[in-house]
Amino acid sequence: MHFTSETVESLVDQFARLPGIGRKTARRLSAFILKLPKSEVEQMAKALIAVKEKVIFCSECYNVTDFDPCPICASPKRNHEIICVVEEPNDVMAIERTNGFNGIYHVLGGAISPLDGIGPEDLRIRELIARVSGNVASPKPDSSTKVLEIILAVNPSVEGDTTAYYISQLVAPFEVKVTRLAQGIAIGSDLEFTDEATLTRALEGRVNV
Repeated sequence: MHFTSETVESLVDQFARLPGIGRKTARRLSAFILKLPKSEVEQMAKALIAVKEKVIFCSECYNVTDFDPCPICASPKRNHEIICVVEEPNDVMAIERTNGFNGIYHVLGGAISPLDGIGPEDLRIRELIARVSGNVASPKPDSSTKVLEIILAVNPSVEGDTTAYYISQLVAPFEVKVTRLAQGIAIGSDLEFTDEATLTRALEGRVNV
């Protein structure tokens, strides 16, 4: 389908900037938008603007949230002695869907990848070490809670392995157990696309690092 409208072509350009969206898919999305009632398009636009205006990062775990601290960090029902370290906010949502984890999280914001120009200083690794060492003011219900275990729930990839090894070396001086998700998640896959049953088994069968 060929559009001659510059306005529509501009919309196609914006859709094509999204990850995994090529020009062909971008045109389909644009055609879909054209068929929607104006009220529904306005709702989409408002949702996009609200994400940029209202969504923030939790000052403790760095997950996306509307409130600081986020509901997970603020909950007295969560086990604040166990921190599950993930790469991205989508990984938190994937693990939460399993209903098999009752600890708290730490979102790194990616993984170490020299080829992509991402080093340890580009991630929230310093903040994780600060939480483990107790050198950070914490909004959690019991500020005296000591971290006993770190679960490295990074993706099973070269970048994930590198990140896990780097973190395990940094936390070695502290009295904290370091574990990694058990095998069963395919090498090169992402946590957010892993089914709940596999994730639950990986959490339950985590191994020492």
